[in-house]
Amino acid sequence: MSENILEMSQEGLGKVEIAPEVIEVIAGIASNEVEGLAQMRGNFAAGVAERFGLKNHGKGVKVDLTDDGIVIDIYCVVQFGISIPTVAGKVQENIRQSLKNMTALDTKEINVHVVGVQFETSSEEDKEEE
Repeated sequence: MSENILEMSQEGLGKVEIAPEVIEVIAGIASNEVEGLAQMRGNFAAGVAERFGLKNHGKGVKVDLTDDGIVIDIYCVVQFGISIPTVAGKVQENIRQSLKNMTALDTKEINVHVVGVQFETSSEEDKEEE
């Protein structure tokens, strides 16, 4: 298995190559489907691209292709008042299931890194402060 592309054989039909960026996008979309997840945490370049209207579905996702298997790291912010272990478990399961359905790949690890909590402020409180 190379560092850049994951190769799978198809019993004499040829080979299928899946780039890590594809796995990042699948994992990012699957993560965003989980209720209680406020947002994904990307890097500075991803933030600048989004300001120009470009949607980065792989934001907050890091994929490592190792000899032992696929390791996925998710960096996210959860909503206040939601059980973090429950959200993290749902994120892991949703990513695992989405990758299995779309690529027939199994993952070695799906690590969820909660890097923040988003507090919701109601518009009524904002109006009172003004």
